[in-house]
Amino acid sequence: MACSMLISADKLALVSQTTPNRLGFSGSDFYGKYQFPSFNLGHSSKNLRAKTLITKCSLSASRPASQPRFIQHKKEAFWFYRFLSIIYDHIINPGHWTEEMRDEALEPADLNDRNMLVVDVGGGTGFCTLGIVKHVDAKNVTILDQSPHQLAKAKKKEPLKECRIIEGDAEDLPFPTDYADRYVSAGSIEYWPDPQRGIKEAYRVLKLGGKACLIGPVYPTFWLSRFFADVWMLFPKEEEYIEWFTKAGFKDVQIKRIGPKWYRGVRRHGLIMGCSVTGVKPASGDSPLQLGPKAEDVAKPVHPLVFLYRFILGGLASTYYVLVPIYMWIKDKIVPEGMPL
Repeated sequence: MACSMLISADKLALVSQTTPNRLGFSGSDFYGKYQFPSFNLGHSSKNLRAKTLITKCSLSASRPASQPRFIQHKKEAFWFYRFLSIIYDHIINPGHWTEEMRDEALEPADLNDRNMLVVDVGGGTGFCTLGIVKHVDAKNVTILDQSPHQLAKAKKKEPLKECRIIEGDAEDLPFPTDYADRYVSAGSIEYWPDPQRGIKEAYRVLKLGGKACLIGPVYPTFWLSRFFADVWMLFPKEEEYIEWFTKAGFKDVQIKRIGPKWYRGVRRHGLIMGCSVTGVKPASGDSPLQLGPKAEDVAKPVHPLVFLYRFILGGLASTYYVLVPIYMWIKDKIVPEGMPL
């Protein structure tokens, strides 16, 4: 089984420098005076002796200028997937986003009624949607993505034939307020220029009592992995996810850690799909959070040479994260079971 652990927002264990290295955490990753003992990532949250505390999070949704994140922009992401869509299901998913991980990540979404309305934002080739339609009738599911090339792949998948498939922007969803029973987004937040705005939109489109499930990467602790993550795209910290959900107005915010089984719980390199974050909408209407204008105007002209420079550097950085799962898979085969990687 893919390793997983469910943590509620008010019981996110903030670890000290004595945290076991095999988990890939260091004291700099979290804030607070409490720690928890060594544990297996397969344990449920009830087995963790974590104390209730208030998480300390970054107050800004925007990323520092020192972290270029060349593909964390809509135009770069559009063209990045223009080429990646050709190999996405065959090269990227096997290393970072397996069917086992997908099913683990969707479990907290509570897809428990075949008639519920579900929006899959940033649905791409429909890989995550295939997990959704196991529990919800395809005719009640909408796949939204800004990449027509990714959506073209989704349209060819037989189980998704009855899904509604549309092009759109995760930060400006074309759905009415109080529309959906469930909001799902997997592997999309890393490309949002303003993550807080996208999560605010998730709140808006949900019905009262509806649940959002956002699946995304986690920030590395290993220095080389941090470098390539910062050059490529957004890798949020767990406490940032919680902050964004909480500020948008969500209640009962929880994080479930996921990862390929061959990582053996090691997260220091960052994971393209590293956690599943859920929150419940407690009141009808729009999010109580007020934001200014959008951070990025895709209609604004971009100098071709600047675009090419950003695209090439971001694309090169992404190859590192194609190699990391291969490296971890080899280590899993070589290092005896029970020993830390």
